[in-house]
Amino acid sequence: MTYTPHGKHLIAGDWIETEPKFTSEPVEGPSHEFCMGTVEMVNAACEAAEEAFWDYGYSSRETRATFLDTIADEIDARGEAITEIGTQESGLPEARLNGERGRTVGQLRLFADHIRKGDYLDRRHDEALPDRQPLPRPDLRMIQRPIGPVAVFGASNFPLAFSTAGGDTAAALAAGCPVVVKGHPAHPGTGEIVAEAIKAAADKCNMPKGVFSLVQGGSHDVGQALVQHPRIKAVGFTGSLAGGKALYDLCAQRPEPIPFFGELGSVNPMFLLPEATSARGEDLGVGWAASLTMGAGQFCTNPGIAVVMEGDAGEAFVKSALAALEASGAQVMLTDGIAEAYRKGAARMQESGGVQELLTQVCDRREAKPYLFRVSAADWLENAALSEEVFGPLGLIVTVKDADEMVKVARSFEGQLTATLQMDDADADLARRLLPVLERKAGRVLANGFPTGVEVCDAMVHGGPYPASTNFGATSVGTLSIRRFLRPVCYQNIPEVLLPEDLQG
Repeated sequence: MTYTPHGKHLIAGDWIETEPKFTSEPVEGPSHEFCMGTVEMVNAACEAAEEAFWDYGYSSRETRATFLDTIADEIDARGEAITEIGTQESGLPEARLNGERGRTVGQLRLFADHIRKGDYLDRRHDEALPDRQPLPRPDLRMIQRPIGPVAVFGASNFPLAFSTAGGDTAAALAAGCPVVVKGHPAHPGTGEIVAEAIKAAADKCNMPKGVFSLVQGGSHDVGQALVQHPRIKAVGFTGSLAGGKALYDLCAQRPEPIPFFGELGSVNPMFLLPEATSARGEDLGVGWAASLTMGAGQFCTNPGIAVVMEGDAGEAFVKSALAALEASGAQVMLTDGIAEAYRKGAARMQESGGVQELLTQVCDRREAKPYLFRVSAADWLENAALSEEVFGPLGLIVTVKDADEMVKVARSFEGQLTATLQMDDADADLARRLLPVLERKAGRVLANGFPTGVEVCDAMVHGGPYPASTNFGATSVGTLSIRRFLRPVCYQNIPEVLLPEDLQG
């Protein structure tokens, strides 16, 4: 099923053409022209979203759940075409796109089930105590209510699961918030066809026209206009630290500051405890190399740093990882810009004092080959720049002398999405020392695994202290992510007939 993009914006149920245009840069296949995002399109989309909120924000949970399920159905109905254009634009393999589409529709269906259950509303009721002394207590009822229109920025590394109908969009729609998406220019055709699926679902479910809009990629002023538009009440973002910090500052500088939920990256340190390293250091080296190179290292949970003790067992891990990385081939990166940033990050690592080069390679234009470096804990602790993310399959091994130095290295990290302990039962004492440190540093702490798989479920946390994310109390994956787009409202002595339906009875 070949899909030819029309290149337009979706604004309040209508496909709109604007000038100027930009041309897509697919890894393979034909390029296409797309309308460039404009401030005028942002304004129209945001005003339509506000108008839609007066209907959609007060709709029933079943109405919204049916809408989410229908979006999932419409995406699945376009599965072959989505995979075709998605692989062309991103260079990701067909199996990865199919899996990501499954995750995308799974998220939509998960939120549909979640809101049907209603637990997320956190309903509370303190009954009136008219005879209480010295003062009576009024009747108080509390419930979570949607905040209003939400802006979502498509992510470069997940054309489906973190983009047009990704986790941020699914959570916001589930909460009752209309969504305005700024599409990512790296995969505009993929964004367009998913937007067509959302429009088809909205039409079938008789949704208000402004419940969803897609403004295709534009210059920085388009993103700035979106986060500063007075109708927007929150922003979901997955991307670089520099880009996210700039948008975060704009949100904070508004006359009405709004929350910016940015997931900005992480180096996801992995700590190899001595008994586990002695027992299976070679296997851990192979496993780490596979996780490091998965998807050309373009995962926000890519475990870029391994911390291991000096000695024969540590050397076995290093040699095993090096051999596995040497055997891995070149992979295509998502964009020329990401590939260039990867090369610059590797060069910065090469120029850092005390860093030993174990594997360096020449990467052409849009390809990525693994790099591997090693540094002592002493040099690591002296150079904070070594802890900065390099987006791609680059690994850094930090060698420590003993358990005390490993704990010291752990304390030196900034906020992370994940932190991993590779441990055996005999490592429990050191693990107990490390765990309080790691839970302060990361949103998810793993034992004996690799963090590149992020389960979409109730208990998942995909977030962490800054700079992993801009809000340490939030997650962008899992059902808890709906809370980003809700706020508690207390109703005091309000007659039951006037209360929200979910508070009646």
